Amino acid sequence: MSSVLLTDARLAGGDGSAVDITVIDGVVTAIVPAGRAGSAMPATTPADRIALDGRWVLPGLWDEHVHFTQWASVSRRLDVSAAASAAETAALVGDALRRAASRPAGAPSELGEPGAPELLIGYGFRDALWPDTPSAALLNAVSGAHPVVLVSGDLHCCWLNTAALERFGQAGHPDGVLREEPAFAVHRALDDVPVATSDAWAREASQAAAARGVVGIVDLEMAWNHEVWSRRLAAGHDLLRVEFGVYPQHLDRAIAEGLHTGDPLDAAALVRVGPSKIITDGSLNTRTAFCFDEYPGLEGRPESRGLLTVHPDDLLELLRRGSAGGLTPAVHAIGDHANALTLDAFEALRAERPADAPAPRRRSTLEHAQLLAESDFERFARLGVVASVQPEHAMDDRDVADRFWAGRTGRSFALASLLAAGAELALGSDAPVAPLDPWVTLAAAVGRTRDGREPWHPEQRIPVGAALAASARGRTGVAVGDPADLVAVDLDPFDAAPDALRTMPVALTLLSGRVTHSAL
Repeated sequence: MSSVLLTDARLAGGDGSAVDITVIDGVVTAIVPAGRAGSAMPATTPADRIALDGRWVLPGLWDEHVHFTQWASVSRRLDVSAAASAAETAALVGDALRRAASRPAGAPSELGEPGAPELLIGYGFRDALWPDTPSAALLNAVSGAHPVVLVSGDLHCCWLNTAALERFGQAGHPDGVLREEPAFAVHRALDDVPVATSDAWAREASQAAAARGVVGIVDLEMAWNHEVWSRRLAAGHDLLRVEFGVYPQHLDRAIAEGLHTGDPLDAAALVRVGPSKIITDGSLNTRTAFCFDEYPGLEGRPESRGLLTVHPDDLLELLRRGSAGGLTPAVHAIGDHANALTLDAFEALRAERPADAPAPRRRSTLEHAQLLAESDFERFARLGVVASVQPEHAMDDRDVADRFWAGRTGRSFALASLLAAGAELALGSDAPVAPLDPWVTLAAAVGRTRDGREPWHPEQRIPVGAALAASARGRTGVAVGDPADLVAVDLDPFDAAPDALRTMPVALTLLSGRVTHSAL
């Protein structure tokens, strides 16, 4: 039997009274006034008692949408996120190459990654509002024959110089800017680093996530994640609960191997099979999100309304196959037309399901739902589809949305409208697109502001209680009988301003009663 006693705690959103919380075998078994744990707690050693000194306890937090290996890699790449133009980005690349050429022998390099040390990889550019245009020629001027790959902040675009285009099978590309599937192919190649290296990075990323109160993630990396997480489990990765996605290219394999959403890979059920992930359109920053209206400046072009990457008939067939195979769908849709088509497919799938069919283990999710038609909000609740949303994207994209979705931003990133329509929300980051930090996510959902700016569409702010529930799988507080996935913080989030939420100090994280982070 394992036991932990959290003393002198306060329950987030409660009346402020101090309590002791007893945890036995990973379950909260008692919550009593401070100092009265007594008979509720078996004999303990001092190590089993953790003094919280009045800190606030709440359910452990989930990030419902991450690309974990990419997130773990980002800190090793050249950060170009601050660049305000293509020319400025190219200058950052040139500076990095000059620093690399002049560094002493044996000194660490900021360039490349194990397995490809001669390749410069950058991350974070957002070109939607740039005054100039990215091109291979612009990068060639500062890099010469040194291969350069820059990954956009939304992951849907890669910018390569000529040497990198040749390396990644895109020789002769007209401008070096790859979008959607060609960009994703580059992502997959970049992720092909030595296993020991990528798993060490993942371990560090797990530690950092636990330090922010994270107890679980939905990993939607574009890989055969069953193998990845089986390997990490065997190597002792035990800091997070993980549900991993299955992409269409792996769907037949997953079905053949009998993988079902919710199935555990280990006795402790730390890692489970997650959803069947399908991407139906692009993104706002890359101007490939599929919309009813044309993008300003692209009028009359074939791509003027974005890009639909899966035909509606093919989407419905993927939903059928995955669902029949026991895999619950998670569908990426960002533009309003893509969202409408996705909801149509969910509606058709629901109509086909026999009335006596057992309920799926996990509700279907529509990932992102950034721009919605007014008539589509109510369909989420009616169809039982969860809106898996990333509030920090609204802070990153507000200016881009004002430019390219002008007149429609009242129904973009519309969390309050979704809640009012009865939809269930699940909050995430889409890391590395936004940080894997639930407090950043919560702050954006509650405040709709960052960097001292006025709130953007403040009518779409949601209450902190709703945001916490959407970050904790519906848990609204800590109660007897709950799994002891808990976090202790220095402030009551129900009383904290958005800026304070964004930087919330996390003192302790427990996963099934086991300490995964402590700053005490």
